[in-house]
Amino acid sequence: QVQLVESGGGLVQAGGSLRLSCAASGRTFSTYGMGWFRRLPGKERDFVAGITWNGGTTYYADSVKGRFAISRDNRKNTVYLQMNSLKPADTAVYYCARGPLYSGSRYKYEYDYWGQGTQVTVAS
Repeated sequence: QVQLVESGGGLVQAGGSLRLSCAASGRTFSTYGMGWFRRLPGKERDFVAGITWNGGTTYYADSVKGRFAISRDNRKNTVYLQMNSLKPADTAVYYCARGPLYSGSRYKYEYDYWGQGTQVTVAS
């Protein structure tokens, strides 16, 4: 069983930064792609960023490209989302998820394990 636990959410002013972390249990973390998704109020859960098993390739939604950065540390079984230049429109619950074996993905259906989410609120 894989467990994913997000942390690092909170309240921040517009223009500020936050770094989310997602700690994963299980010995196979390093062989899977990982991703971050978010659910805006009243919306579906949408893709934010993804990363391949070794961090060699990253993927971003257009809305966060240039502001957010996904990374991972396989020694610590942890994936990160650095969020800069935050906007009120980034206010959402952020989820990390385990993706396909080795590769990354933008597609929700390719992610099988999900964390419980962490709230990010950006005040104007």
